[in-house]
Amino acid sequence: MWGGRFAEGPSAIMREINASIPFDKALWREDIAGSRAHVAMLAAQDIVSAADAETIDAGLAAIAEEYARDGVPEDWSLEDIHMTVEARLTELIGPVAGRLHTARSRNDQVATDFRLWVRHACEESDAALARLQAALVTRAGEHSASIMPGFTHLQIAQPVTLGHHLLAYYEMFERDRSRFADARARMDQCPLGSAALAGTGFVLDRDATAAALGFAQPTRNSLDAVSDRDFALDYLMAASQCALHLSRLAEEMILWASQPFGFIKLPDSLSTGSSIMPQKRNPDAAELVRGHAGRIVGCVTALMVTMKGLPLAYSKDMQDDKPPVFEAAGLLELSLAAMTGMVADSAFNTARMRQLAEQGHATATDLADWLVRAADIPFREAHHITGAAVKRADERGVALDQLALADLQAIDARIDERVFGALSVEASVAARTSYGGTAPERVCEQVKAARERLGLE
Repeated sequence: MWGGRFAEGPSAIMREINASIPFDKALWREDIAGSRAHVAMLAAQDIVSAADAETIDAGLAAIAEEYARDGVPEDWSLEDIHMTVEARLTELIGPVAGRLHTARSRNDQVATDFRLWVRHACEESDAALARLQAALVTRAGEHSASIMPGFTHLQIAQPVTLGHHLLAYYEMFERDRSRFADARARMDQCPLGSAALAGTGFVLDRDATAAALGFAQPTRNSLDAVSDRDFALDYLMAASQCALHLSRLAEEMILWASQPFGFIKLPDSLSTGSSIMPQKRNPDAAELVRGHAGRIVGCVTALMVTMKGLPLAYSKDMQDDKPPVFEAAGLLELSLAAMTGMVADSAFNTARMRQLAEQGHATATDLADWLVRAADIPFREAHHITGAAVKRADERGVALDQLALADLQAIDARIDERVFGALSVEASVAARTSYGGTAPERVCEQVKAARERLGLE
């Protein structure tokens, strides 16, 4: 390809370090689509003849069929997917294949191919997140009134509903979807036609190629177009944040599936056994989702460090942009699928959840709130009174709602028998009716709204 400049070919070491075909062959669909759009534009601009363009397009279509059927061959002497396609095109149609590369460079070619791939990855991630959200919303609807302990500092804090807890993850993944949508919007410009770095002297119709490839417009600066990898970083940043949310959900399921919690039984299809302990049910899929988050964060770090010191325009370092993106996309796809299956098919032990929700004096805040509402006591004083009641309950070895009225009135005479209507876990969750609260009626409203947003109604 570049032998005209050099007396000798590349050494074996150079061939190996220079070749990207082992990984960039993943771009073959995008590369062929970009080439077909490019040659159609060249013909429309009378830069190549209509007959040559038709021959080239037919050859590219034939290569696409070959690759879809047989895979992409790896010839390291051809370096990358671009030269692999061009070499095969030359074999099929002869010297006319050489006209395809008119008015373009591998620099704008790979920038276009990679944007197309990452744009599709954003769409795939969004669709997978929607499926996970649908599973969460379905289970939240089933458990809008199922009571469980809510935690802060991993200590029992207040009763909540399982539906409310699951919808918290729905909201996290909604933000993830917005990040992928934002990333996709920012990358919606086509670099094709920027050539190596300075544009080209041929009279191109860059709007036509942009439209043919589904971009909103062409890029405005050729230097930036060939050297920009912000679109890949945007995807990786969104993927990293999504992976963190998946890891948090996985961690909770790991805890919930342990015997001390006993909240959940994970599906057999996403659990494993032990080679030595026959009683074990290991949450390996959840643990691997948790582990994948670290690898995905590593991917964004790798690309950021690669890009941090590169002067304009293209440098060969940028060949290393694709492996971390491909790796992160594969890991994220697996993680989303695994968590969707776990949410959809796990069995919740709601009796155990309710039992634990009654521990730790989880309705203490309800006693303080009752004192404010019913006895017109300032909250700070009510907080102090409630603390004394908790201490008395600990001394008696009972829950707050099992304290005798005499014990409560010994702490503060303004307490009367009406207080017991506020101290059960059911009364506690039912009272949390503020917008976004855990009350079953509010959970049902949010489930309905989420189903409408997802198009499930």
